[in-house]
Amino acid sequence: MSSAKTPEAMFAANGEGPLFNKEQLAHLENRLLEERSKALRGLGVFNQASKEDRGAVDSDLAAYTDHMADQGTEAMEREKAALFATKEGRYLYRLQEALRRLYRDPDNFGRCHATGKPISFERLDALPHARYCIEHKLELEKQGG
Repeated sequence: MSSAKTPEAMFAANGEGPLFNKEQLAHLENRLLEERSKALRGLGVFNQASKEDRGAVDSDLAAYTDHMADQGTEAMEREKAALFATKEGRYLYRLQEALRRLYRDPDNFGRCHATGKPISFERLDALPHARYCIEHKLELEKQGG
């Protein structure tokens, strides 16, 4: 077993009350749901564009053969689209994890996963899926993480 405490264990040890009132929690929930909806729409657009691209390639091949430069450009565009979908997918996962944390333990939502300190409401409003307080996040960035 690891000696690192979970935010829940730190919360229980601190004996503190909820970090946010019901209105603030409702606001953060709405922010997470809005961001999740945007991410899902983004992935839906990618999926539709990907299907259209495959259809266009099939019909184009019947008419003529592509120049190598065109094929390279199309491949690069597909790679960029796949990268976008991967990033959106990771973002969507982080949003869903934040929603799970919020629903599972609303009194503890907004605690830094590393230090157990409160994450400011302003930070969560700007980045609703944040897992770390700004101090710890800055420290991670200094360390290259």
